[in-house]
Amino acid sequence: MAYQTYPVPGPQPGAEQHPVRPRVLPGFGLRGPRREKHVLTAEDLGALSFPVGDDGVVIGEDPQGQPAVLGLFRPTAYDLVLVGGVWTAQVIALRAAATGARVAVETGRAQLWGPMAQAAGGGQPCVTVHQVGRLGPQGASVASPVLVVRDLGARPPRGRLSAAPWQTTLTLLPYLGPNAGRVLNSADLVGVQRVSPQEAELIGRVLSLDPQDVTALPGLGEDLTLWATRMRRQYVRTVPGPAEQQVLGAPRRMD
Repeated sequence: MAYQTYPVPGPQPGAEQHPVRPRVLPGFGLRGPRREKHVLTAEDLGALSFPVGDDGVVIGEDPQGQPAVLGLFRPTAYDLVLVGGVWTAQVIALRAAATGARVAVETGRAQLWGPMAQAAGGGQPCVTVHQVGRLGPQGASVASPVLVVRDLGARPPRGRLSAAPWQTTLTLLPYLGPNAGRVLNSADLVGVQRVSPQEAELIGRVLSLDPQDVTALPGLGEDLTLWATRMRRQYVRTVPGPAEQQVLGAPRRMD
């Protein structure tokens, strides 16, 4: 609190001498704001609303133009499969890194991931690229979640990395290989971009898709992904921001 001091008159001739001390008057100086109290009646409380959305990574827009949010990191291991292109996987990786997560990429196509990894953290190693079979334990935790991206072709080998809480694995399949059924069945969530009619039929059987979804898959646009479980499905359009487009270019299904 600020104080204002006033001089005390000096001693009179012949008076006993005492030390001169400043006279302090508390309560003066800067005052806090004075506003009327905010009071609501019990009847008014029902009019209050606090919109709270899901937390996670915004992976695009739903058909209504609202943000599509994916809760990537959970207290249990979480497995995703994306049947699609590197572009969409890299957008997800960049946005996961932007939330403070670490991203570890195991790939045989380091030339596709290296530039993105260098641009992601502005010099900080938030995205690391590893050779096939060279990805070690990541030490994921609630304070340091990890997204592991496995870009290992249509026949990815079984991962050597143990499942862990707060560690999410995104397996990228450019197209469906011979063991696609096993990979899709083991996933908690599957994203599907444009595929051939034969692949759409297989995916439809594994995920129990409606016939109209199976018919739509071969004609999806470059920026569209169908995210599905056996219970729910959602079409998402991934719209890159200016920085993402500068690093990754325009949306594309094929690499």
